Amino acid sequence: MQVVQQTTDLTLESLLGLLRDLTPSDRLLIERAYRRAETAHAGQTRHSQEPYFTHCMAVAHILAEMNLDAEAIAAALLHDVLEDTKITLEELRDEFGPAVARIVDGVSKLKKIDTTVDKSSRTADRELEYLRKMMLAMGDDVRVVLVKLADRLHNMRTLGYMPPEKQRQKAQETLDIFAPLANRLGIWQIKWELEDLSFRYLQPETYKAIARSLDERRADREAYIANIAKVLREALAEQGITKVWISGRPKHIYGIYKKMERKQRALSQIYDVRAVRVIVETVLQCYQVLGVVHNLWRPIPGEFDDYIASPKDNFYRSLHTAVLDNHGKTVEVQIRTWEMHEEAEYGIAAHWRYKEGRGRDESFEKRLNYLRRLMEFGPGQTEDAAAFVDTMKEEVFQDRVYVFTPKGDIVDLPAGSTPIDFAYHIHTEIGHRCRGAKVSGKLVNLSYNLKTGDQVEILTAKRGGPSLDWLNPNQGYIKTARAREKVRQWFRKHDRDKHIVDGRGVLERELKRLGLEQMAFDTVAQLFGYDKLDDFLAAVGVGDINGAQIANRILELERRQAQEEQAKEVVASPPQAVTGSSNGVNVSGMSGMLVNLAHCCNPVFGDPIIGYVTRGHGVTVHRQDCANIRSHAEPERLIDVSWSSIQPERRYSVPIEVIAYDREGLMRDISTVITDEKVNMTRVQVSTRNNMATFQLTMEISDFQQLSRILARIERVGNVIEARRRYMS
Repeated sequence: MQVVQQTTDLTLESLLGLLRDLTPSDRLLIERAYRRAETAHAGQTRHSQEPYFTHCMAVAHILAEMNLDAEAIAAALLHDVLEDTKITLEELRDEFGPAVARIVDGVSKLKKIDTTVDKSSRTADRELEYLRKMMLAMGDDVRVVLVKLADRLHNMRTLGYMPPEKQRQKAQETLDIFAPLANRLGIWQIKWELEDLSFRYLQPETYKAIARSLDERRADREAYIANIAKVLREALAEQGITKVWISGRPKHIYGIYKKMERKQRALSQIYDVRAVRVIVETVLQCYQVLGVVHNLWRPIPGEFDDYIASPKDNFYRSLHTAVLDNHGKTVEVQIRTWEMHEEAEYGIAAHWRYKEGRGRDESFEKRLNYLRRLMEFGPGQTEDAAAFVDTMKEEVFQDRVYVFTPKGDIVDLPAGSTPIDFAYHIHTEIGHRCRGAKVSGKLVNLSYNLKTGDQVEILTAKRGGPSLDWLNPNQGYIKTARAREKVRQWFRKHDRDKHIVDGRGVLERELKRLGLEQMAFDTVAQLFGYDKLDDFLAAVGVGDINGAQIANRILELERRQAQEEQAKEVVASPPQAVTGSSNGVNVSGMSGMLVNLAHCCNPVFGDPIIGYVTRGHGVTVHRQDCANIRSHAEPERLIDVSWSSIQPERRYSVPIEVIAYDREGLMRDISTVITDEKVNMTRVQVSTRNNMATFQLTMEISDFQQLSRILARIERVGNVIEARRRYMS
């Protein structure tokens, strides 16, 4: 590992040679910044007795290796001139433009932030406080923090020239503040080197022992990796994967040390000491490689992580697995695409490495788009510093929210978390007894999405437990897997008879909400593979099956039945027979028939349906349980119909009824839910009596599943008692 940056290659030519696609104006900007900084720092030296300007060049080289833009490179060359020379901010702005001046000014402000705090303070609080101050200091250009991280990295590379006490202080500060900061920004290349350099000065003996052990086995390890790569490359070629890059993965001493500590294992038991990185072109190939690896060698249980399907909080994506080779040796394999590799190594800085036309991850693209908007801010556009910090955290660090307990402690949660997630994060019992929440002193719904900066107070009951509704994803009460599992565990511990009663209530409510009261409970149980109804109801009551799953499974049944019915009609019909299809409905054995959906029961795609041949108006399609069909239809006019497997782009008019305690703003809140779902209301009628409000609404719904979701969301609106599908007699 490099400890002292060599200066022989730190020339203007080598710097320019690292940068891609420089325009003449970009080249001129960097050359002018080089000459200005070299002159300004003339005569100044570092503790190593080297010219001070070598530090500026080293910082610029680090950023050039990340392929940052010309303004960032120019700012890196000039990053110390405001503090250490007579050059003023106005002079920088006039000579190099406002963007370069803002970056240099931001870096200078960061140097004035005190990172030393009382030793009793928690590291997490210390890091978060520095992050907050950093965002305030950096103003309107995120490149400030990239220059600062490069500055700290070179200072750590040359820390050997500082006194021992200063070495330990800077190393601890780097490990507490700057390495986690690089991790949050996803810049693993810098994070790993900062950690190793810090560890070298904080625990030199342990560092040397691990380094020595790794070095002693280097030749054997390299030969071993070469053989693994050869076997894997040949196996992949048989699968048609030829464009593949396989190498040994760099070893990071601090990471190995932390894993030894965390798992209480010796170095010989750490699987990723022997590690291979495989880079391919597509996500599909990543999973193909995984299958090949697991066919070649035996996977180790509990050592597989899919960070592609579930990326880490800082957007890191890759497949990780550990296997036992044919000789019983352990080896870790990382599998990723080139895009994932660049994101993993450079994080936010990968924005400057992309070429037009390359595929991008949607969540990562959203972050990059925000950075583009951020860098377009001009002077005076970010007047409110607090608002800027909030926006920064929500947009750039969108994967997490930082909220406060009533005592001021910081709680770090995934974005989209609710008060219930917060309650279970604090303590399991607080989650179980949660009955309400206040955010910044105001009562909020338990499905409220927490925002960074919120102060959360949980209102609890003395007894009782969670609600089964919390487990329904359509209700939006829980975001985190931890909270969801805690709720399930609570229900599993309680009486089976109560589970059956609770499950029956959930099933009745869901079927009533969807207008499927006639459906037999046994039929629903069989959809989930249960032969005994009580076992199914107990599973619902304990929370293993929720209302949304019930609705989805019923919809799947109706679609499957429609497809089977259509297939039977095709087989049974003679070759010349044509099946008519209109409004997404197939009419058995008839061609060119006019098909209308009945207004009395308003069938929606997925409902059980039957046709009625009218006089002069074609076939009218009703729900099978429609009161008009059951009571008044002439049996000889009934005809088999089914939903088409390929539905046209259309919407179905569905009447619903909402009953609620009346209050101001109730109609507005219900309308907001419907608008959020991008659903049109064609009829609205409201009646009030004795402080109760009844809403008769007609909405244009695309399918059964959307109806289930909207009804669930409306029932979450304050004061709403019930929202259900309505039928006209």
